[in-house]
Amino acid sequence: MRGITDRQKEVLTFISTYTEENSYPPTVRDISEHFEISLRAVQDHITALQKKGFLSQSQKRARSIKVLEDFREKTPEPFVGKVPLLGSVAAGKPLLSEENLDGYINLTEPFVRPGKSYFALRVRGQSMSNAGILDGDLAVVEQASNAADGQIVVAVIDDAITLKRYYKESQRVRLQPENPAFQAIYCTDVRIVGILSNIVRTY
Repeated sequence: MRGITDRQKEVLTFISTYTEENSYPPTVRDISEHFEISLRAVQDHITALQKKGFLSQSQKRARSIKVLEDFREKTPEPFVGKVPLLGSVAAGKPLLSEENLDGYINLTEPFVRPGKSYFALRVRGQSMSNAGILDGDLAVVEQASNAADGQIVVAVIDDAITLKRYYKESQRVRLQPENPAFQAIYCTDVRIVGILSNIVRTY
């Protein structure tokens, strides 16, 4: 890093962190006391860091040290997605229209990922219990209009939403529950609106 020494890295890190925590930079004396080195040694480090383009400092005023290049590794902020939460589906209304929404929830990775569109809905009933999807769970669904056999999908049939496993048969679609107490749904007119991405459960 342009010949910066380990001690200069420590000084630069201290200045950056101090400035963040206090909303103003440290004085030369603050740095001297922190590292237990002389004021002269601190000024030598600052001068070297200025020459290498990491700092600027005005000699005419106190607390004028300014970090120009912060080399510290930044922890990336987690992606947060604002996901619409579906309520009852109003007949004839687009799926994500205002009439169908119960609000929004914020979800982070891995429940949602950048570049994809999602919606969420509350699971009602036990028809998918053998797949580990229980009544009251929050299903996070990636928007999609097509699905592969065996995927768990959200489908709209006659303006009603159902969460089932999808199978394409020769003349029809089978929406298969994951509970032997429930019957499969067979239909020719079905609209896939999403594929199950994650389940969020609260206790």
